[in-house]
Amino acid sequence: MKGVLDIIALVLVLIGGINWGLVGAFGFNVVEAVFSAGSVASSIVYILVGISAIYGAFVFFQD
Repeated sequence: MKGVLDIIALVLVLIGGINWGLVGAFGFNVVEAVFSAGSVASSIVYILVGISAIYGAFVFFQD
């Protein structure tokens, strides 16, 4: 059974992956469209996505 932290990290990593896919394919950044470019909120989202990716790497290689 997955813990709440695992699910939150997974959702954030998926959001980040989808966002980067859209940036690469269409030049559209969802995070900046929602929170405006360079805002504190968009920086927080990017930081949380990065932390989630690091957390996910540790969980993935745990076993």
